[in-house]
Amino acid sequence: MIIEKKLLFEGSLGEQNFLALFDSGATYSCIRPEKAKLIGNVEPILHPFQIETASEGHYVKVNSAIRLDFYIENYHFSDEFMVIPNLSEEVIIGAKTMQSWRMTLDFEHDKVVFDPRVTKLRLL
Repeated sequence: MIIEKKLLFEGSLGEQNFLALFDSGATYSCIRPEKAKLIGNVEPILHPFQIETASEGHYVKVNSAIRLDFYIENYHFSDEFMVIPNLSEEVIIGAKTMQSWRMTLDFEHDKVVFDPRVTKLRLL
């Protein structure tokens, strides 16, 4: 199951609102190349790898990634996004990102649930 939200994304070059699909079935967070280039510097991956798509047996090669910040209800989050050509959505927030920030999906209320305390960054 999925939830879609319009979110503000920030990169090294600026900010933009994109429609993000929260998909617990996707391992990685991903973004379309043309959207990534609007807001940040896309970095090549030294050793590209392949990830399987929702279509069984179909793989896409990941050659680059970008680090982005994004906001949900004015709370700040950050992660690495794989840059995927021909991605079906503008942005996909995957399980790795949701687990890192302890997000859950409330499908009944079409809401992304998180504890705001996890957004407080601390240096140890």
